[in-house]
Amino acid sequence: MKDTSKHQGLRNQLANVLAAKGITDTNVLNAVRKIPRHLFIDSSFEAHAYQDKAFPIAAEQTISMPYTVAFQSQTLEINIGDKILEIGTGSGYQTAILLELKAEVYSIERQKELFKRTSLFLPKIGYKPKKFIFGDGYKGLKEQAPFDKIIVTAGAPYVPNPLLSQLKIGGMLLIPVGDKTQIMTLFIRKSAIEFEKKELGDFAFVPMLEEKN
Repeated sequence: MKDTSKHQGLRNQLANVLAAKGITDTNVLNAVRKIPRHLFIDSSFEAHAYQDKAFPIAAEQTISMPYTVAFQSQTLEINIGDKILEIGTGSGYQTAILLELKAEVYSIERQKELFKRTSLFLPKIGYKPKKFIFGDGYKGLKEQAPFDKIIVTAGAPYVPNPLLSQLKIGGMLLIPVGDKTQIMTLFIRKSAIEFEKKELGDFAFVPMLEEKN
């Protein structure tokens, strides 16, 4: 669990790469500079931790490209104290970014192996969401709704209605929609029945699966 000045230097370089790619939110870039991403992947692959690419983790999942994490975080315009539902805890890196942005995070993971690993690991390095949930992301978390923001970190073949219904008026759902590649799609809830939809370009995610595993 070492974090050295060399790692810090690599994080600074990564933040500069993300800035050059269009990430302008200084809070997001500072979170990238602070969080030891190398601790989120197998230590034998540490050299890959600060490159802007996705990388395999347990249970046939991936840790998303730093640019994708930063893009999603920036798009959601996170404010201190925002109540956020994260669908797909995965390695916990996106969770840590949200916590670094001072959000109140509820995170759902459907893969038991990842759920166990990440729910133990994140608090060890100082990141404590309001709640870790082992469950089905398609159902959201009705008992804690409504949410200011909902972020989905896996490719969904369609937009689950429970997620839309669990947003506050004025709240945002950011979800990659599609099969092989996904279109990053932002929904802003305008009223009880009205949503504004924006498409924000193509991304590639592992598929969002239903039920627990």
